[in-house]
Amino acid sequence: MTQSSALLQEATPPTPVETGVETAGPVRERVSGHARAAALAVDLAYALGGMALLIVLWWLGGRIAQSNPDLFAFTDFAPGPTFARLHEMIATGEAADMAIPSLYRVGLGLLWAVAVGVPTGILIGWFHQARKLTNIPFQFLRMISPLSWMPIAVMAFATWDGAIVFLIGIAAVWPVLFSTAAGLKRVDPAWFKVARNLGARPWHMLFTIILPAISQDILTGIRLALGVAWVVLVPAEYLGVTSGLGYAINDARDTLEYDRLAATVVVIGIIGFGLDFLCQQAIARLSWHRED
Repeated sequence: MTQSSALLQEATPPTPVETGVETAGPVRERVSGHARAAALAVDLAYALGGMALLIVLWWLGGRIAQSNPDLFAFTDFAPGPTFARLHEMIATGEAADMAIPSLYRVGLGLLWAVAVGVPTGILIGWFHQARKLTNIPFQFLRMISPLSWMPIAVMAFATWDGAIVFLIGIAAVWPVLFSTAAGLKRVDPAWFKVARNLGARPWHMLFTIILPAISQDILTGIRLALGVAWVVLVPAEYLGVTSGLGYAINDARDTLEYDRLAATVVVIGIIGFGLDFLCQQAIARLSWHRED
């Protein structure tokens, strides 16, 4: 080895692999991963603790009913009989048979709510005159209980399913409509000015500016609408249908099967929670706006 090459080798700093020292990037990523895992573990612990507390309170209520002769008929509402009946309903397919018609009605009602709410929300969010013209009528209609429309729905639709879908749709349309309009109002007007200067037509602005910009607001409105629709579903299914979760609750009440009634309530809660979770995941994955 020549003297110059020896000097060059001495002047060259060692690499992280040679020294066994990791670079800051991987270390930072690993620390961030550990922090996220720790935060997830804490959130999971709180969630499990909350559910455990709820079940304990439920069990105490069952014990009180069991010890009181006036409430003894309601002892089947306790966790033990409820979960035993729930296991039987799942094993026999009864739970699925109840849930599928209800999910169909909610899905169809929500589809109509989106089909009406998104275009109308864009319209009143874009045109100031339309917003001023419709503000009071829409706020008035929004405050009317969806179940108040039940007699009109029964007369207007030839089938019970049609009436139920109408009630769900009229309950779910308002969160979608107002969330869409509010999202469009927050869009920077400079975006539209630049688009016009570049020769963009209204359809171009709709699909390249408006919809991407308000996608998170639309999805948030759909999530809120789904919650409202799921709440309205059960009393709406008290109408003349012979299927669905609402019908199952009504039937269990009439036959005094309180364990079946409580198990159906648990099924409603589980499905509703699952649907809301799916909406949260859709907002996180499909929204153009990412939060770190």
